[in-house]
Amino acid sequence: MFNWAITFLIIALIAGMLGFSGIAGTAINFAWIVFVAGVVISIIFFVLGKKRASDA
Repeated sequence: MFNWAITFLIIALIAGMLGFSGIAGTAINFAWIVFVAGVVISIIFFVLGKKRASDA
């Protein structure tokens, strides 16, 4: 997930430098959404992993 966020961030930076503000804005929004989703999924797996390890 974080690799995709970094990829979209790089695309946004390159598009911004080339003057494509619409593409840059869209790419940075996708990067933000993917990053937040990655953080949420990481927290969920961390919490669920801790509970299952203690049960076993």
